[in-house]
Amino acid sequence: MKDLAKKFGQNVRLERKKKNISQDKLALAADIDRSYVGRIERGEVNITLEKAYQLSDVLECDIRELLP
Repeated sequence: MKDLAKKFGQNVRLERKKKNISQDKLALAADIDRSYVGRIERGEVNITLEKAYQLSDVLECDIRELLP
């Protein structure tokens, strides 16, 4: 299960960097704490589907691009 969270986090980081968005900006737009975004990207937490969809909306990508 930990590998899934890690891969998801890597995908979030990749999409965020492609769009040239900072963690702070992503966190603010997705209504998520900035430190939590960092933990997501490092694969330290399992997030809810709701948060995953919030991130995909802000990153303007299909949720399937973030899923492992």
